[in-house]
Amino acid sequence: MTRAVVVGATGQVGRVAVGALARDGWEVTAVSRGGERDGGWPEDVCVVRADREDDAALSAAVGDGCDVLVDMVAYGEGHARQLVGLAGRVGSAVVISSLSVYEDDRGRNFDTQAEPDGFPHYPVPLTEEQRTVRPGDTSYSTRKAALERELLAVGDRLPVTLLRAGAIHGPHCRTPRELYFVKRNLDGRRRRVLAYGGASRFHPASVHNLAELIRLAAPRPGTRVLNAVDPDAPTVAEIAAAIDAVMGVEAEDVLVDGPPPADRVGDTPWSVPVPVVCDMSAAERQLGYRPVVRYAETLPDTVAFLEQRLAGRDWREAYPKMFRAYGDLFDYAAEDTWLTARQG
Repeated sequence: MTRAVVVGATGQVGRVAVGALARDGWEVTAVSRGGERDGGWPEDVCVVRADREDDAALSAAVGDGCDVLVDMVAYGEGHARQLVGLAGRVGSAVVISSLSVYEDDRGRNFDTQAEPDGFPHYPVPLTEEQRTVRPGDTSYSTRKAALERELLAVGDRLPVTLLRAGAIHGPHCRTPRELYFVKRNLDGRRRRVLAYGGASRFHPASVHNLAELIRLAAPRPGTRVLNAVDPDAPTVAEIAAAIDAVMGVEAEDVLVDGPPPADRVGDTPWSVPVPVVCDMSAAERQLGYRPVVRYAETLPDTVAFLEQRLAGRDWREAYPKMFRAYGDLFDYAAEDTWLTARQG
């Protein structure tokens, strides 16, 4: 039996990854700030309370050493150097990155999307060979790029698999894009405006498929960068319809060609003007990866979790990070005003 240390073990990906590794025969130490135990983990998972910002606490969690350290929350140069400092006691690492590090051939990326024609136009499908943003500390994307740069530079001392995750989905997410459609259905909204003709595609990544990639990478040390997304990239209209099916409701889509026709009208967390779709050939080739779930198959658990968390609560209280990231997603008055004007 070999030892794995999972940092960020009670996050949405960590919960599933810890279980997957434990069931695969690893001796798992689950590290989180709260030190909680997930009810789905095998009993022999060791739970440790530690803040990864505390170098001494993380070092103590690693102890005399581990064969693989799986890091769900690493971010920026500081965390990269923290991991490198453990190289003598860590055989290899698997670290979650993000497809937001990519930029297109004109230098457009997720940081420029608010500018006129600033949204990146990526090739479809997007491979790991695509150029990335300049590393720095100005944004989420540049900090993830800085994390990657620091870790890739020391691959001889600490082999690392970097997983560039798409739009992560599943229970326990703090910014669940599915919230947009689930809450509308709960509120009895049976018409929805979808910008870009409802055809936006932003590649999702299930926590189960990410856990499978982690499980496969853990016993195969190497320095590599891999996309990490689901086998399908449904359109925003397909996502909405799939959620409707789970919730047993029928809703009408009002499709708008082009961008949102008014502020907060037709703009969903999935809405993008051009497709963001990734290629998974490298993971298949290097790890023998095969997806374990498709997007629609995961929705019942996600919807149930959202419904439970929203019960009797304002959505901004239930999901404050979502509100900070997207603002008021449910301005029904603005939507009704636009729909009335359209009909008149």
